Amino acid sequence: MGHLSSMFSGLARSLLIKKGKNNGGDSGARGAAEAMAKEAKKNDMILRSSGIVNVDGSNNFASVFSKRGEKGVNQDCCIVWEEFGCQEDMIFCGIFDGHGPWGHFVAKQIRETMPPSLLCSWQETLGQTSIGPDSDLESDKKHHRFNIWKDSYIKTCAAIDHELEQHRRIDSFYSGTTALSIVRQGELIFIANVGDSRAVLATTLDDGSLMPVQLTVDFKPSLPQEAERIIQSNGQVFCLDDEPGVQRVWQPDGETPGLAMSRAFGDYCLKDFGLISVPEVSHRNITRKDQFVVLATDGVWDVVSNQEAVQIVGSTADRAKAARRLVECAAQAWKRKRRGIAMDDISAICLFFHSTSPLSESQQVHPISVATPK
Repeated sequence: MGHLSSMFSGLARSLLIKKGKNNGGDSGARGAAEAMAKEAKKNDMILRSSGIVNVDGSNNFASVFSKRGEKGVNQDCCIVWEEFGCQEDMIFCGIFDGHGPWGHFVAKQIRETMPPSLLCSWQETLGQTSIGPDSDLESDKKHHRFNIWKDSYIKTCAAIDHELEQHRRIDSFYSGTTALSIVRQGELIFIANVGDSRAVLATTLDDGSLMPVQLTVDFKPSLPQEAERIIQSNGQVFCLDDEPGVQRVWQPDGETPGLAMSRAFGDYCLKDFGLISVPEVSHRNITRKDQFVVLATDGVWDVVSNQEAVQIVGSTADRAKAARRLVECAAQAWKRKRRGIAMDDISAICLFFHSTSPLSESQQVHPISVATPK
């Protein structure tokens, strides 16, 4: 994919000049990024279904699984892109949880637009910033790299939310999606979260046990700072009588739509009333003690604790089955803990940081066929 990498880099370097002359810069770089995605798919570097991703020579191993709930079509979707943007030390993982009548279309649209748009924003931001010549400290370089990814994510989320609103074939006025993603670049991970999906890292303690480290905030309207923003924008936050403890976001008239999260793409009926698509972006330096990170939709976290999740994944002998085992354990927990309540869609990505035995080239990407429940 070297020719695509060179093409993209060339477009990125000239992006600012082109934008000054005409509007072709964005579309050119975006086109190159989309071409990269197609080429990566051909070379088994991208997975959009249940399965595994493990490229020869990479430390990354990703296990992905999604299970339809009992509410209709599965509105969760995922993506894993190894060698993200033709960078050998980068991988992108994203998980999306749609809601509303068009939620499955919205989730898939954001899944497809976020990675190439993020690549463009990242390349553009790289071209605009530089670290001072006197900054030799490794901590300065890491902070600089974080700021680049943070700016890139903020630009990307604003752009793709605007694109979604203009989409002619997807009605996202009363539908939307969460978006939780991670970029691993060398020994750094950058996490961006919009909504109430969650990322939990497993790190090893001195006694060999696994400890969970929650990397994201579940953005729900029950959070004081989220509720304050919504109320200041004339939105309402309250629980229904039959759902005590479940705060939802409503329009000023209190009639619709009753959204259970405070940040999302789409849902334009609430964008004037405090709902935002601004991501929380954070980062972490990976050490030898850090084993893996779990990205999962709320279908997992509603019934499985952080500690339970890392224990389930960490005790799975075959890493290829880690995400499936976590999802199936969550499905069983729904039956025990939420009797009489329709099970939500349940999806997870388990990204392992350290390689064990390398897989053959034919084992790089394995989609898993999942029987559709009747």
